[in-house]
Amino acid sequence: MGFTIVLPTYNEVENIATIVQTIFRLYPGVRIRVMDDDSKDGTVESVLALQKEFADLEFVQRDPSDRGLTAAMMEGIVGVRTEYYIAMDSDFQHPPEYVGDMMDELLRGTDLVIGCRRSKGPLALSRRLGSGGAHKLAATYLWFKRKPRSRDLMSGFFGGKTEISRNIILTKGRTFERKGFKVLFDLLRNAPEDMSVGEVNFDFADRAGGKSKLNSDIVLLVLKQCGIGGKAAGFSLQFFLVNRAGRVLGLLILAAIFALAMTIGTGPHTP
Repeated sequence: MGFTIVLPTYNEVENIATIVQTIFRLYPGVRIRVMDDDSKDGTVESVLALQKEFADLEFVQRDPSDRGLTAAMMEGIVGVRTEYYIAMDSDFQHPPEYVGDMMDELLRGTDLVIGCRRSKGPLALSRRLGSGGAHKLAATYLWFKRKPRSRDLMSGFFGGKTEISRNIILTKGRTFERKGFKVLFDLLRNAPEDMSVGEVNFDFADRAGGKSKLNSDIVLLVLKQCGIGGKAAGFSLQFFLVNRAGRVLGLLILAAIFALAMTIGTGPHTP
């Protein structure tokens, strides 16, 4: 029995002390496992200082050559020593007040519980569009593969029975997009069909401090998580949109198509 809160960190010195203190205050008896991706802003020193106050605070300094949110969460979940875990961000966008609701759902027997955002108001428009598009793509893939789904597949706020998630990671971890941001989608696409999934609604909040590490490549990364076809589409899209030579080639192809269409449209007409 028991819960471990897994907190991935990368340059979160503005938030880490407050989030750790808040979690321990709200949920006495839980463990916290901080997975740090080689922070250089004082995050490490802050957590080490907190360990003098909190015996149930674990700190893991990860291999800097394996940096990535998904990789950090994979390692974090595999190392959990309690029956249940909750994965959440360290910046208060996942309000700690909702952790209790997720705990209750897991104690009712659910294998995996997902925090579903009521709205994505704090996100910039580009992030909302990217997140929405990535969700549709992920949902279609999971439906086709007959895997468990959720109303918010791009959520980073989730929890589960440790043994089930650990087994998925240990047996299917080679298929995860380690440098990606959406470990929840990786877990679901590798999950057994009968895994039970619950949901808890929460109010997505503004970052308390620091800058977001997410970028506009979210759709590309999700594509690469969608099997061989998705990887091919993702690399192709990346080539045409991100790579300079790909953009030039794409423009040439579009120009050729346009020229062909104009030729056909203005060709001789039979009376």
